[in-house]
Amino acid sequence: MMSPRRPIFVVALGGLILAGLGLQDWSVDGGRAMTFAGHALDDYGLALTAQGPASLRLLPIPRLSLGRVRIAAGPNGLTLAEGGRLTIDLDPLGLLAGRAALGGLRLDDARLSPDAAAWRAPLAQLAGRMRSGLTQRPRWIALSGARIGNGDDARDIDVDLAWPFWSASAEAHAGLTWRGVPTRIALTHLLPAYIAQGLRTPFTASVTWPDGSLAAEGTAGSPPDGDGLPALAGRARFESRSLPRTLAWLGRDAPLAALAGAFSLEGRFEAADRSVSWPSLRVGLGDDVLDGAGAVTLGAGAAPRLSVQATLAAETLNLSPLMGDLIKLFESEPTSLALAPLTKGDLDLRLSAAEGRVGPVQAQDLAASILVRDGAVEVAVNRARLQDGTLKGRLTLSCAEDPAETEVRMQGSLDRVDAGTLLGEIGAGRWMSGPLQGQFSLEGSARDSAGLLAHLGGRATLSVDGGAIAGLDLAELVHRNGVVPAGALARRNGRTVFERAAITLRFSDGIGEFAESGLRGPSVGASLQGQVSLPGRRIEARGDLALRALADPARGLLFEVSGPWDAPTAQIVSHGEAMLPDPFKVPAALGLSGTARAYAP
Repeated sequence: MMSPRRPIFVVALGGLILAGLGLQDWSVDGGRAMTFAGHALDDYGLALTAQGPASLRLLPIPRLSLGRVRIAAGPNGLTLAEGGRLTIDLDPLGLLAGRAALGGLRLDDARLSPDAAAWRAPLAQLAGRMRSGLTQRPRWIALSGARIGNGDDARDIDVDLAWPFWSASAEAHAGLTWRGVPTRIALTHLLPAYIAQGLRTPFTASVTWPDGSLAAEGTAGSPPDGDGLPALAGRARFESRSLPRTLAWLGRDAPLAALAGAFSLEGRFEAADRSVSWPSLRVGLGDDVLDGAGAVTLGAGAAPRLSVQATLAAETLNLSPLMGDLIKLFESEPTSLALAPLTKGDLDLRLSAAEGRVGPVQAQDLAASILVRDGAVEVAVNRARLQDGTLKGRLTLSCAEDPAETEVRMQGSLDRVDAGTLLGEIGAGRWMSGPLQGQFSLEGSARDSAGLLAHLGGRATLSVDGGAIAGLDLAELVHRNGVVPAGALARRNGRTVFERAAITLRFSDGIGEFAESGLRGPSVGASLQGQVSLPGRRIEARGDLALRALADPARGLLFEVSGPWDAPTAQIVSHGEAMLPDPFKVPAALGLSGTARAYAP
């Protein structure tokens, strides 16, 4: 009698043998395999040819593999993919019915067409199948090691697209190297049936790369005109550690992007065709955070121009980086003034801040604007409160006839700014007090900062009415023939009250001539003549200092100020009898010596 265990053993052994055979790849006729697989792709408007070996695996799901394949949009259509290996999962139910039906497919090491128009017909046919109610579809699609075109832009593409038969939503995960930068992409919560029917679908998307990330969620719909980019709405957040580097990686340009660093953007958005509007927007620029609204539009053509409009407000705004770029114009090393890197797009930006800061200097109630057009930049401080006074200014840059040359115009004004507090903030000590007023208007044209300083022309004036000099009594200095009492400077107990102190500079070719500059007080008057050289970064000036008291009208001193403008030295060069017969006969408004120009170098 046969043991009952023996049939079980035989069945198990047979099952193992069959499983082993089913899990093995079996070589099959390439022509027949290509024809069979081609029937599975016909329903999607795809034509298949293969020149490499073919194999078949039966378990766990029937799987057919073909080498060196070419997939085209129809028998005479454009090539979509070529050169790779195609693996097709065949639907077992379809096989039992005697037909080839796709359960899933995988394409390895293929070259993909960079022509977006070539993919429209197959996608449209797939959408038509879904609209007609057909439920047969690939449950998954995978790409591995693919590249677009020659791989110059995108290579090492790995994609996993899953749309299970039991779920209405699909998701895709991808990794690729885009222009040399590893990038990860995820897209989830999509409802493909809604897309096919022209309805809006929810979506969640994210893109990450070493320098930043983009995340968005909301709804997506078909383009209004049936072509172009989908219409999107929702919330998004974009972050970049270096905006210029990110834009260069993406192959895009933006106005003033070369001046930016770390950048972030977050808020509600609506996108249609080639424009994105942000009804609610938060922008991060370095350590600054601004809130407001804006819009971005990408122009048409082979080289589309980006246009940005925004109105932003902040509690505090650090302007030091921007001022640092302006200060570079006055450094010894020439800085290019070419506008091309800054005007690769249009910008209309309105800024306001409760407090603006440039280094240690604070301004309140700041309102400014930045306009960028092709070949032109304008930065305006429309209003700012500075130490109980007001500040206004405007900088205009425009391309000259020579595209490499830039025309520069600067103008501005100060009104009743507290000079003592301002000097204290910039670290110069509160050696002068009083309401500071001034205005300037300068212009020039050059290719770099050195050339600009050598050709700058215009006028600048600063004045203080009803102020005082702390720590030094100029009248006593004249009485002592220029000798400062021992310890007087250390004690800082001297003081010179004046009615008016003013400096006027008239610039021509970068040389500023002092004109009617000096001081008028109840007990002493002074004049100043000489030059400030912007290209040489030096000051060479000489002045006279005379008593105005009737009791001693003949006393006066000559002094000289010279050296680099950031570290000048002052010294007495003559003392004793005043060189003028009437030291109190002064020009209008300043009360300075009528022949003071004789002392200029």
